[in-house]
Amino acid sequence: MAAAPSILVIDDEQGILETLRILLKNEGFDVTTAQGGKTGLEQLKSSAPDIVLTDLKMPGVTGIEILSAVRGQDPETPVILMTAQASLQTAIQAVNEGAFYYIQKPFSNDDMVAICRRAAEHRRLRAENKQLKQEIRRRERSGQVKPLGKSKLFSDVMRLAEQVAPTESTVLIQGESGTGKEVIARYLHELSTRAEGQFLSLNCGALPESLLESELFGHVKGSFTGAVRDKQGLFAAARGGTFFLDEIGEMSPATQVKLLRVLQEREAIPVGGIEAIPVDVRVVAATNRDLEDDIKRGRFRTDLYYRLNVINIHLPPLRDRRDDIPIFVKEFLTHIATERGESAKTLSAEAEEVIMSYDWPGNVRELENALERAVILCEGLVITADMLALGTAVASNPEVAEMEKSASLTDYFKTYVLQHQDDMSETELARNLGISRKALWERRIRFGLRRTR
Repeated sequence: MAAAPSILVIDDEQGILETLRILLKNEGFDVTTAQGGKTGLEQLKSSAPDIVLTDLKMPGVTGIEILSAVRGQDPETPVILMTAQASLQTAIQAVNEGAFYYIQKPFSNDDMVAICRRAAEHRRLRAENKQLKQEIRRRERSGQVKPLGKSKLFSDVMRLAEQVAPTESTVLIQGESGTGKEVIARYLHELSTRAEGQFLSLNCGALPESLLESELFGHVKGSFTGAVRDKQGLFAAARGGTFFLDEIGEMSPATQVKLLRVLQEREAIPVGGIEAIPVDVRVVAATNRDLEDDIKRGRFRTDLYYRLNVINIHLPPLRDRRDDIPIFVKEFLTHIATERGESAKTLSAEAEEVIMSYDWPGNVRELENALERAVILCEGLVITADMLALGTAVASNPEVAEMEKSASLTDYFKTYVLQHQDDMSETELARNLGISRKALWERRIRFGLRRTR
């Protein structure tokens, strides 16, 4: 048996509210009432009715403002406006703002019931249409190319991703830099019920704290120097879709507290603001850090970790899924050739051996960069080992100890940074070198090793 359509009735007159409540309840509607526009807005924050029936002229908060709030929360919700002071101008405004119907008081009971039933049918058809579109998209996507890889480790990752994608659960993707965390996040979005919504992403380690909060939560005009107008945050902009938070482990403790509140309360307060904005997004976070270790060191909040880590997906490094390397090589060489408008190049036997034995500390991203560089350097159709320029760092990460034993520490530092800076974050570079990010920055300046991008 289908559930009764829910309807929120908003009016500043208690008598009209009671009349409509009895009328619509007797006709099979699940009725909630709110006296006044302000109370109506509060009800909307805590519930999502199928239909909203509101008076137009109310003190404080008007019916047009209710309409705007409903449209911001769910554009598919039909809003019926009623007024005793009808005019052509207000009717046109209501229709332009997206009202489903505009009815004048006094109205007959039959007319009101007919309009509400029509609105309920409209809502039902829209919901069915959306579900059908999602099912069609899911079937279409099932025949599309999945993220590359056939190794057992990666196949296990894909099975888990496909199992959790249709849910609303928060997902934490962990893995080294360059393993394809954003690729998996996008795949989760494409297989989810939010696939028709936006996929927005933000690198939490790329912005200073003050700017990061503004990007996440938005800000109000005048909240800080340079805030010349209100700005919508990404949590609001991603409404109905998926929000991917990359490098979540780089977030400051103060911002972690605010993010935790968003995940708990499902609402965000813009910087400098006092009014909370409803949040309707699926959050997927990613990090290359060991967050459990960061928790022990007091760098990451335990409560936030458990909020994010509802579903954990761990991406294995490329060195642990060597069966997938030939697949990536073929795909990247084909893609690079298409981009350059030329025939795809191949690897010599020696180059294949080097690629298969190399440890790829920068993972898939480093492999793609190495192949692109080799294609550019190769004047023929066959890429040789020397064109890959992978150095001597082969087989296992004691590369830090094995690489150029006779070279000085300074030479080793320069070589390692230049070789891996395009494939690793500053955090991972510093960790692999056994120094702090500050020390890495100071040595970059001392040796003139500035990032190229």
